[in-house]
Amino acid sequence: MPASPSARLSRRGLFTAAAAAPLVAAFPDVAAAQTTYTGYLMAHFIGEGTGGEQIYLAHSDNGLNWTDLNRGQIVLRSPIGTQGVRDPVIVRNPAGNRYWIVATDLRIGSGTSWDDAANRGSRNLVVWESTDLVNWSAPWLLGVANSIGDAGNAWAPEAIWDAGAGNFLLYWATNSTVGGIRKHRIWSARTTDFRSITTPTAYINLAGSEGLIDTQIVEAAGSTGGYRYYRASKTSQIVIEGSNSLTGTWTRLGDLANLTGGGVEGPMWQKFNDRTEWALWLDQYATGRGYMPVLTTNPAAVSGYRTTSGYSLGANLKRHGYVLNLTQAEENRVLGRYQSPVWNRLQSYNFQDRYVRHANLDVRIDAGVSPGADAQFRLVPGLASSSAVSFESVNYPGYFLRHVDYDFVLAPRDGTSQFNGDATFNRVSGLADASWSSFTSYNHPTRYIRHYNYLLRLDPVSTATERADATFRVTS
Repeated sequence: MPASPSARLSRRGLFTAAAAAPLVAAFPDVAAAQTTYTGYLMAHFIGEGTGGEQIYLAHSDNGLNWTDLNRGQIVLRSPIGTQGVRDPVIVRNPAGNRYWIVATDLRIGSGTSWDDAANRGSRNLVVWESTDLVNWSAPWLLGVANSIGDAGNAWAPEAIWDAGAGNFLLYWATNSTVGGIRKHRIWSARTTDFRSITTPTAYINLAGSEGLIDTQIVEAAGSTGGYRYYRASKTSQIVIEGSNSLTGTWTRLGDLANLTGGGVEGPMWQKFNDRTEWALWLDQYATGRGYMPVLTTNPAAVSGYRTTSGYSLGANLKRHGYVLNLTQAEENRVLGRYQSPVWNRLQSYNFQDRYVRHANLDVRIDAGVSPGADAQFRLVPGLASSSAVSFESVNYPGYFLRHVDYDFVLAPRDGTSQFNGDATFNRVSGLADASWSSFTSYNHPTRYIRHYNYLLRLDPVSTATERADATFRVTS
């Protein structure tokens, strides 16, 4: 959990309690093509500044040099819970046809103190779902800590597929009182869909009053170290453990204090696609420099881990996230959508220095729009009809232009048919100039998008002035 309170690991090791696993999902075998990976996708957040606690994506073709996707802009923005998200993990099902992004529901940048966040914060995680890594559902809240007594939060989620149990082991940190001791422990539950979970149980409980927030497990079957799973946990330093069972005994293999010191957290494993080597990325929260990689060809031999200067992270700060190895098909979809996205503006016909923009979620036409992204939209297939269009905000992804009582707002998609209809428009030849465009409402087809006193409205159009008000140029 970036910039979170520190935790320490007892040298007596970690105590693991197995979670009950009644949820089971049946998946077909992963196709051979899906076991060959060609690239890497990183989900992360960038910090506590404006817009920093949202979902950003980056791509790499070699695992060490990263390029920001979506022109460095937010990819997913949370409109629910605290309206901020951190520590995202990308989860792929074994069939390779469904994905989830799961993140901490937390927004320190809004003025929330760490004390409030840890003791009186959200007990939910935020979840998005996709079938292709590029089109994401509206998010929902998953109340993982609701049944944990006096739980104060739910932080730093992770998930890993447990083939033997036929479900995902979902684990996270919660600050709560157990046995008279209040501290952060790693809790876990089982799920197949990230909508319902089994009853949470303590998964990692350090000795005494010592707490733990950040941990991540990687499956490394066939590694020379002899363990199937490796776990990196942030205590006073990064500790490495090995096990052959997610719910069995974990062996402490050592720590990385000599390489990293204590100012790192948010461990993030990454297996290289073309060789038997792993990078363990660590968030340098103490210096604010974001991620650095520590490399190893044998995760069990902690003395052999090494740092490297041969990496680059792009323009955005990279903090506490997750790396998903991509198949060629997945990489093609991700780069096709996010590498060079096409964004548009809507220019007014009769006030040509003015463009449609959102301001405090209201919609109007303005000149000199600042920030410029307020006037940028992605024209997507209509939410209610693929032959029509919808307007998705660039800096508020997941938010669309929508009419409400014939007024216009920028609103987060809620998945309802009413919203989809209100946010869908038919593009026709411009009423004042056929080389421009006009837009009729999908569910009120006799009404057009037009401006009136610089505010966007949905109105019937009859006069020459109204026709000009309802005419726009779609520009890039």
